[in-house]
Amino acid sequence: MTDKIPILKMGNYLLLSIQVDMHDQLALDLQEDLTEQIVRHNAKGVLIDISALEIVDSFIGRMLSHIANVSRILDARVIVVGMQPAVAITLVELGLSLEGIATALNVEKGMRWLERNVDAGMLAEADDDEDRDAATEAGD
Repeated sequence: MTDKIPILKMGNYLLLSIQVDMHDQLALDLQEDLTEQIVRHNAKGVLIDISALEIVDSFIGRMLSHIANVSRILDARVIVVGMQPAVAITLVELGLSLEGIATALNVEKGMRWLERNVDAGMLAEADDDEDRDAATEAGD
């Protein structure tokens, strides 16, 4: 049986905590599962807790970046929390900037970031929809 990382839904967000050593196939499966869950639940934010990861290689770093890019295309913001100092140093040494991925020290700060950034974006979209509706009505 293969390992599977559980993805939990919490409101408009998906939460996942990587508690096992990541290997290439697990990272690929996670990417596929996460994209399916984003679409299924119309998730607007994803929090990835990597506090249990002690080692990240270039493949796993690229997969995190790829997950963030795919999530963004699917209209979900991503934040990675709990990065160990050794992991951060390794990513820098490998030249991986994880562009497009927000980071926070822990889950609590990550949730606050999602609430500020995702909820603010949803409010802005609602305001844009109201403005379009008002403009359409004015044109009638």
